[in-house]
Amino acid sequence: MRRLRLPLPPAEFPLVWEPGDEVELRPTGELEARTAILHLLLARCFGMPPQAAMSWLLSSHLVDQVTPPESQFVMGGRGDHRSFVLHHDAVYALAWVLGLTKHLDPATPTDDRLMDLLPNIAAGETFARWRSRTLAAPRPAGDAAAMLDFHYCLDWGYLEAERTGAPLPGLIDANAIGQRRWALEWAVVFHGPYHDPPPGWEEVDLST
Repeated sequence: MRRLRLPLPPAEFPLVWEPGDEVELRPTGELEARTAILHLLLARCFGMPPQAAMSWLLSSHLVDQVTPPESQFVMGGRGDHRSFVLHHDAVYALAWVLGLTKHLDPATPTDDRLMDLLPNIAAGETFARWRSRTLAAPRPAGDAAAMLDFHYCLDWGYLEAERTGAPLPGLIDANAIGQRRWALEWAVVFHGPYHDPPPGWEEVDLST
């Protein structure tokens, strides 16, 4: 945070986890499915017809993992179009967790090669074919937890910098950092006496 010249969270800023907690990642298949679904939502944002999107979900056997708001957007275009476009950075964070991208730099936009690493929906590449092509190698849970902790602090720092008019360290804004944090909050699972069961995608709490 100091290297990026961002405001530091206050001393009473709550911790992401407590001493003694255990950490793991969600199952690889679940991480891949969420990545593919968000990628499909982006395709819908940029003109993919609803019938084609639904056909891809059916052929990929992912319909049951689409949330109700996502389903409404896929089929009827209902919802906040801008919020779905912002998911591009959530996809980037999930790709990092899956080991598909080398870095998750808070000062730079997404990797230019990201689209090549995702399902080629326009060409009809199904979820199963994509999985066999990419051969994901998820990062160690501790590394992902450390990245979550970093983005937890970054989220506060970016919002504070934008509130006070301080310069940001790179080319992305608080929205992008928030999306990356959302993906990391969902992907990393903590177990301990102070943790509830892992939340669904729509239930991730970014209010702190």
